[in-house]
Amino acid sequence: MITTTLSSTATWMQLQATFSERGLITVLLTFLSIIALIILTDYAHMVYLHFKMPPGPWPLPIVGNTYSLPDNKPWVYFEELSKKYHAPVITFWIGRNPTVWICDAWAASEIMDKRAGIYCSRPRMVVFGELGTGQMNLVSMYYGPRWRIHRKLTHMGVGLQQVRNYRPFQNDESMLVAYNILRTPELYEKHLERYAASVVSIIGFGRRISDIHDPIISEVLAVMKRAAELNVPGKTFPMLMETFPFLARFPTSIAPWKHGLGKPNSRGGSFYYSLAEEARDSPAQEQCYVKKIFQEAPNYDLKPEEIAALTANLFGAGSDTSSSTLVTFILACCAFPEVLPKAWEELDRVVGPSRSPTMDDEPNLPYIKAFVKEVFRWRSVAIIGGQPHAPIQDDMYKGYLIPKGTWVQGNVWAIHHNEKEFPDPDRFNPNRYLKDDPESRPFPNERGYMTFGWGRRVCSGQGLAEQGTFITIARLLWAFNIQKALELDGKEIPVDIFNYTNGLNMRPNPFQCRITPRTPEIRATVDREGEEALQRLAIYDGETKYRMSQWYTRK
Repeated sequence: MITTTLSSTATWMQLQATFSERGLITVLLTFLSIIALIILTDYAHMVYLHFKMPPGPWPLPIVGNTYSLPDNKPWVYFEELSKKYHAPVITFWIGRNPTVWICDAWAASEIMDKRAGIYCSRPRMVVFGELGTGQMNLVSMYYGPRWRIHRKLTHMGVGLQQVRNYRPFQNDESMLVAYNILRTPELYEKHLERYAASVVSIIGFGRRISDIHDPIISEVLAVMKRAAELNVPGKTFPMLMETFPFLARFPTSIAPWKHGLGKPNSRGGSFYYSLAEEARDSPAQEQCYVKKIFQEAPNYDLKPEEIAALTANLFGAGSDTSSSTLVTFILACCAFPEVLPKAWEELDRVVGPSRSPTMDDEPNLPYIKAFVKEVFRWRSVAIIGGQPHAPIQDDMYKGYLIPKGTWVQGNVWAIHHNEKEFPDPDRFNPNRYLKDDPESRPFPNERGYMTFGWGRRVCSGQGLAEQGTFITIARLLWAFNIQKALELDGKEIPVDIFNYTNGLNMRPNPFQCRITPRTPEIRATVDREGEEALQRLAIYDGETKYRMSQWYTRK
């Protein structure tokens, strides 16, 4: 009897275990079926968009086309895809999100200039936006009333009506570039960085930067380099979070892939706010930009993070892009010496040796103007047109759908290297920009380049950058012969015109060159003008008590 009871109990327990296993399997299969259905439904939507949107490679579920991204310079890859599909506009999937890449000047003009009211916002940006300054910063801010306020406040500092007022000290700082290069030409890159940083420091804080070894230059440039890297599509961390946004939700303490991101109240922002406060409380230079910002702050209820962002945008972006453009100019002179004699002839005829060029000479220097335009085109700094645009509504372009909120990027590399507009595009050739020259080609805007972006998101500092780049390039061409460096045996050291960094703000990797004064008389003029400029700039002398490196290590 007892044996029979035990046997029945064991059988019942076996049946229960069997049913439990079957139940668990059923639940698991149901769960997996739901997941599969979700993935299938999502993929069906991706396939639907694939056929509706501009052409591009076939996306895979979840990962899209991310797996095929190259490790370096993806803009070249997108240019190749545009040629492969014979399409000026292509679609490439970053994870589950389609991104539209515009690789043609006319298409870029049609979409982002002529339809500026539609393509005026930003898409969702996980790395640069949500894990950075987000909606506190004009750069990553969605289009709307707050964006218009920030744009207005930015124009107070670098708008077209303002930049003419900066010509005197911009000209003096440019004189110091020539003056300093005359003494230590091997440090030309440092001198160009100091110049660019000093100009925006005077504008922003009323204080110049006089020393090429001032740590604020290297620190700010390092931060901008890092920021530029966080805007280039990639298949490794941290950019892989754009493909898998859920990874950004993990706490930084257990998510090494976030690389120190995800600190919206970081000390970096406070660093720029402290610089702004310091300038606000200084009795000197009543008209500097941050004093205007603090005056306007109550009218717009500006938060400290917003003031920090406005200050950082001016100082960081203005110094990095301008110095990179000027280093590219030096590289072009070394690589294409045949373009220099025509520049010298024009400068000698219009300016002469007893003074250097000024902005007043610009109308009489058409070749120098063309030279500057070619610098902007040949190796544009913002190689993918800055931050991505996003339409605020669904749009159609030549029968293709561009959905609301899509990441839309202008591939400036492809635009500026299109053989139709720029034959032999890697050759540095200012003649392209001379009116009625046989090598000139039509272009959809008057400038002949798209270096500064499009529409309502065009770079706010474009006027300042163009003004400063012209006067500095004109002065350096007037003053110096810029050539390849020499080996000990007298042979020239070649330069590589493709050896550039991989960030959003493209910059030549370090290279050697020779920079020598063209004549003894010009050398004397550079000396005299440099000494005079130092005296005029003395009113901006000063030094901040803050250092970014110290700030980040504070407890």
